[in-house]
Amino acid sequence: MGHHHHHHHHHTGHENKKNLSFAMIIIGSWMIIQFIGGIWTGSLALLADAFHMLNDFSNLLISLIAIILAAKAVTQKRTFGNKRYEVLAALFNSVALIVIAIFIFREAIVRLMSPQEVLAGGMIVIAFIGLIANIGAMFALMRGDVKENLNMRGAYLHVLSDALGSVAAILAGVIIYFTGWYIADPILSIVIAIMIAFTGFSLLKDTVHVLLEGTPKNINLDDVESALLKIEGVVNVHELHVWTITSGLNSLTAHLVIGPAYLENHHDILLQATDYIKTQLHIDHSTIQIEAEDLSESEHQCG
Repeated sequence: MGHHHHHHHHHTGHENKKNLSFAMIIIGSWMIIQFIGGIWTGSLALLADAFHMLNDFSNLLISLIAIILAAKAVTQKRTFGNKRYEVLAALFNSVALIVIAIFIFREAIVRLMSPQEVLAGGMIVIAFIGLIANIGAMFALMRGDVKENLNMRGAYLHVLSDALGSVAAILAGVIIYFTGWYIADPILSIVIAIMIAFTGFSLLKDTVHVLLEGTPKNINLDDVESALLKIEGVVNVHELHVWTITSGLNSLTAHLVIGPAYLENHHDILLQATDYIKTQLHIDHSTIQIEAEDLSESEHQCG
């Protein structure tokens, strides 16, 4: 089981690498076109989207580097290997999203004060092509491990908010084209900024939870404790910790206190506990310490 899990992690890593590379090619190409288009049409929404795409591109690159580094072997100095690089990449991604949102917001406020003329037709065409490019990149990333992997999710959220940015730019272009209402450009840029900030904060919250070694979302410690207490002979559970090393890789440690009559049987109790942790919680990395009841009682009294 342990080997199978590691193999699965390696396999998704390879898939994620391929999908990220494909998404990077799409995003990189359209980013340049959109940037030139933003300058040509004078549209802040397009420029905001191009900057967002530049950020996407660099973040996809960071995510890719993180996957490559995470695959490196375990060393004596890093006993868990480099798997946390993926979490650090997600942290960087989330902060970058928030910074970009602030930048666009500030620029949009300036434009609200003095609206600038925009070439609506060109803006609509370029934003539409940008939208198609983003949808292509999203499909490439969705073939990877977007649900489980924080790093891949960060990359996907970037591209998703980018696609929404293209939609906002198209809307702004249509409004300007039919009404000549140039203020639509900065207003919809603010909408883009708010969406980007929202995705950034949500990713930041999840990443910090992992870095602070919080309990994984899908695990309830009370349930785990009561399940372990149901094993015959176990009278107490303490030092129970569950945390995430990197996306899809959790660890558990616990001390099981067993009654004196069951000491002969301690190996069997250990097997039952590890079996529950593997099959029910899907955790392959677990450390269980068995203690005799009287020993731990006196220890607690001393402590």
